Amino acid sequence: MEKIKPVDQRSLRNALGCFATGVTVITGCGPDGVLLGFTANSFNSVSLEPPLVLFSLDKRANSLGAFFESQNFAVNVLSDEQRALSGNFARPHPDKWNNIAYTTWETGCPILIGALASFECHTRERYDGGDHVIFVGEVIHMATDPSKKPLLYFRGAYGKLSPEVH
Repeated sequence: MEKIKPVDQRSLRNALGCFATGVTVITGCGPDGVLLGFTANSFNSVSLEPPLVLFSLDKRANSLGAFFESQNFAVNVLSDEQRALSGNFARPHPDKWNNIAYTTWETGCPILIGALASFECHTRERYDGGDHVIFVGEVIHMATDPSKKPLLYFRGAYGKLSPEVH
């Protein structure tokens, strides 16, 4: 293990990158009907009863105000076939929804077609999280596709699960 270092942003980012995560696209529908979406790996479960999940959003994000005003969001866990979607939603640009296949459920939040799992949520809480806002939502609908494998993110790069060796 490498020597203990003082906590600076670059060192912290590199150390956090050692934790392999799945890749999600958080989606929503703003109060004005505009579709929202951004790539995140800051997603995790909070509770099974009630069914709660969370994600965090940078306070500098253009969509922060719309997510704050919205009462709902969806989490789309990307499959290893959806790397291009991750890149599409990772950067702010006005036409990120062009040619994107999605459906909607009860809340109107976009549910990406082909996702490994999707969770439609009512926003329950918002918390200050330093340079991010933490959104906690109650899962009201979900779907999974057990035939798919996850898109992974590790040390700043995408990855896939390798075949299991017995």
